[in-house]
Amino acid sequence: MKNIIAILLIGIFSLSACKNKSTPTSVENGMAFFGEKITPEGAISYDELLTKLETNETVENVKLKGKIEGVCQAKGCWMNIVSETNKDDEGFFVKFKDYGFFMPLDASGNTAIMQGKAYTEETTVEELRHYAEDEGQSAEDIAKITEPVTELKFMADGVIIL
Repeated sequence: MKNIIAILLIGIFSLSACKNKSTPTSVENGMAFFGEKITPEGAISYDELLTKLETNETVENVKLKGKIEGVCQAKGCWMNIVSETNKDDEGFFVKFKDYGFFMPLDASGNTAIMQGKAYTEETTVEELRHYAEDEGQSAEDIAKITEPVTELKFMADGVIIL
């Protein structure tokens, strides 16, 4: 009986821990804050950040404003950010510092402001397949991923969803 209670308690704590990572740290004036609390002031557009990355491999301590195109549907542990104006861009793949917070699964379509580091990095076939699984792609589509990809990435310390 003690083992059953212990297993149930572990399960409950595990589920609540996962849920808390995608719960805003606060909500103020229609803005939901995740991770480190940041302000919207000084945020640059997606297109402005692309210009900065043309002459720099990494842009540290930058605030980026963009549209959330997709969120990991497994638990919200990554998202894709695209330009609000240029529909042909490839987007930034966003992760969250120290895996410390996640986004709500239904955040796609919202505008976000995030603070952190922008950079380019090669993503391995294994990682790409993992992310495709998170998106719910078919096994057939996942099997088509056979080459690594160099991507624009962003490591966010904090995010605001507007």
